[in-house]
Amino acid sequence: MTEDYLLRENDTGFDRVLAFSVPARHARGRVVRLGPVLETVLSAHDYPPLVKHLLAEALALTALMGALLKEEGSQLTIQAQSEGGPVDLLVCDYRDGEVRGYLRHDDAAVAALGDQPSLEELFGKGYLAITFDLAATNDRYQGVVPLEGASLAQACESYFAQSEQIPTLIRISVRHNGPRCMAGGILLQHLPDSEEGKERLHAGEDHPDWEHVSILAGSITREELADPALTMEELVWRLFHEEKEVRVEPLTLLQRGCRCTVEHYQSILSRFPEDQRAEMRDEDGTIPVDCAFCSKVLRVPA
Repeated sequence: MTEDYLLRENDTGFDRVLAFSVPARHARGRVVRLGPVLETVLSAHDYPPLVKHLLAEALALTALMGALLKEEGSQLTIQAQSEGGPVDLLVCDYRDGEVRGYLRHDDAAVAALGDQPSLEELFGKGYLAITFDLAATNDRYQGVVPLEGASLAQACESYFAQSEQIPTLIRISVRHNGPRCMAGGILLQHLPDSEEGKERLHAGEDHPDWEHVSILAGSITREELADPALTMEELVWRLFHEEKEVRVEPLTLLQRGCRCTVEHYQSILSRFPEDQRAEMRDEDGTIPVDCAFCSKVLRVPA
């Protein structure tokens, strides 16, 4: 079976999130495998390989964390901003199985970096903001952590530890094969009883259940996470087959979800005073709007 075949859009191993839990250990997790959807997002701009790798990691993280949301219409957004780094903006979001992302960078500064730069080399002094917008209550929860550590995944682990006090393990792997790109990842959390809506019991890095499952999940290799021949169900079974029970939920399908429609931008522009909209209009009476996510320019009557 060739890798080109394994990356076809109708392959059920790609562009999915699998939810699972280990009830006896009070643990829940998500596994993601991105293929054609990832390539579609990356193709919107002529990103250099290093930037493609970083954005692919961010999109896998977005899918993993976004899949924690249970209410339709809720949204997860991750945004990294920096001062003085080759990458000064990264933004991705997830809503109802749709992911999108964009990264702004300095081509010359990125080209001067080595093959495996640190977060500090990529962003300089920066921060990562993670925002959960809940549809049912219109509540917004946001945590901000420094862009520190070896990867974006480590920064996200710090967010859960500091902002939500939830022990969390995240592993991401990005694989390139010429112009093709895929990403795999796993997220595991210790949530005693809270999955059923009960008050959370003691959850800590030193809890024996968490120590046990985090060691198991931490044994996963980058090759396994990004192995097209290994299904996500097989990956979970490989890690936790000795547990008494592992529950697996139906797969969530992922799509590229840019919302750049004329109607969407009309609703936004309608909030501006008429004199400001008049200054934005071109000679044909429309306002040009450039969507950074998909690299399209829309002519919006407003």
